[in-house]
Amino acid sequence: MSTLQDKYANVISAAQTAGISDLKINEQDGILYVSGNATNSAAKDAVWNALGTIDTTYSASDINLDVQVAGLKAGASLIVATDSSNLNIRQEANTEAAIVGKAAKGETVTLVEQTSNDWWKVKTADGEEGYAYSRYLQA
Repeated sequence: MSTLQDKYANVISAAQTAGISDLKINEQDGILYVSGNATNSAAKDAVWNALGTIDTTYSASDINLDVQVAGLKAGASLIVATDSSNLNIRQEANTEAAIVGKAAKGETVTLVEQTSNDWWKVKTADGEEGYAYSRYLQA
């Protein structure tokens, strides 16, 4: 096992325990890539929560988590699952992009597209459309 796989052993273990299918663990250029498909958002969250215990800001540059929730189609309802604050809806899929809307904790938004593991394009009840950090969205 590599040092990155040691460092993130709990993330890998959580992915195995959560039943992530097509689980791939690959290390390349100093980055650990963990990918697969979750049957539901709780399984995806289990993997993210394991990362959160190691990296509370989710800003580590040496791991790339790509766990998609299988069966989520455009039009699926998602619940905003922030700790307490509003979820920013952005013009582009990055934290530097302009905020075009906000969704409150517990609010329901509609999935437009799972653009990447980190960012999903969503539409709010008010019709605002943009990208939200998928870590805070649950099916």
